[in-house]
Amino acid sequence: MRLKVALQMDPIGSVNINADSTFRIALEAQARGHELFFYTPDKLAFVEGRVIARGFPIELRREIGNHVTYGAETEVDLADFDVVWLRQDPPFDMGYITTTHLLELIHPGTLVVNDPFWVRNYPEKLLVLRFPQLTPPTAIARDLQTIREFKARHGDIILKPLYGNGGAGVFRLDPNDRNLASLHEMFTGMSREPMIVQKFLPDVAKGDKRVILVDGEPVGAINRVPQAGETRSNMHVGGRPEKIGLTDRDLEICATIGPVLREKGQVFVGIDVIGDWLTEINVTSPTGIQELERFDGTNTAARIWEVIEAKRAR
Repeated sequence: MRLKVALQMDPIGSVNINADSTFRIALEAQARGHELFFYTPDKLAFVEGRVIARGFPIELRREIGNHVTYGAETEVDLADFDVVWLRQDPPFDMGYITTTHLLELIHPGTLVVNDPFWVRNYPEKLLVLRFPQLTPPTAIARDLQTIREFKARHGDIILKPLYGNGGAGVFRLDPNDRNLASLHEMFTGMSREPMIVQKFLPDVAKGDKRVILVDGEPVGAINRVPQAGETRSNMHVGGRPEKIGLTDRDLEICATIGPVLREKGQVFVGIDVIGDWLTEINVTSPTGIQELERFDGTNTAARIWEVIEAKRAR
C-alpha cells in the first residue's frame, strides 16, 4: 500500500531530528513507501469548496543539518491525499482551532490524524475532567475567589494556563505563597481564558511519566525528571528523560481512557502521570516516541502506521 501523506506541522527544516516525533513518524512513512508532502498551518486554506495547502514534496534522511530535501513548491487539494497529519505545536488558540474546522471538511475521506473534531473538543487539560476518579483534585476557573477557596482546601497547588504547553506559565503555590492575586492579575490581563488549578503532587520530584498510547493501547513510557529546584519536568524546560516501565496503575488508567481515545479517532496520544494520578491527555502534538525507541527499542512510529494503513485498507 502506497499512501499520499501530508504533514501539517511547524517548519520541518528546523526540527531536532533526534527528538521530534513528527520527523520520526514521517521517516517511518517514507521507509514504508509512502509519499510525503509538507506544509505549515498558515498555508492551509479553504477556497471555493476546496481545502487546499501550499507546500513541498519532501524526502527525509537522518542526517543532522541535511535532513530534508524539498521538491518544487506547489498547491494541492488535500482531498486528494490518503492521510493528513495535524501536528503543529500549540498554543491551542483560534488559529489552531480554525485548522481543525478546515480539516474536518475532508475527514474521513482523507484520514486526518488525530481526528480534528475530537482534537478540538478534547484538548489536553479538559479531556481529563471526564475521568475524575483518575485525576488529582482539579479546578477550572477564572474567578479569584474560587481559586482561593481551592487553595485553602489543598494548601499546595499548581496554577497554569488552560491552553498552555511545554511547561510555560506553570506556577507552584505552596501554603506560604503570597502571589496568587498577582498571578491572577497577570493571567487575566493576558487573556480571557480560565486557568487550571490542581493539587500539587510531591511525587513529581520522582518524575512526570509520559505514557504513549496508539489507537487506545499503551506501547510504553518514559519518565521526565525535573531539574533540581524545578517543579516542571517538561523536556522543553530541561526535564531529563529516563527509562521506565508501566505500572499496574498506569495500565488501569490506560484501560479506562483507551476505549474513548480509540472511539474518537485519537491514534497517537501521550498522557502524563505523576505518581498514581493522570494529569493531562495530550492529543494535539504529543512527543516522546524517539526517547521511547532509544530506551526500549519500541518502534512506536511503525505501530502508528500499522493502525493507519489498516484504517485506509478498510
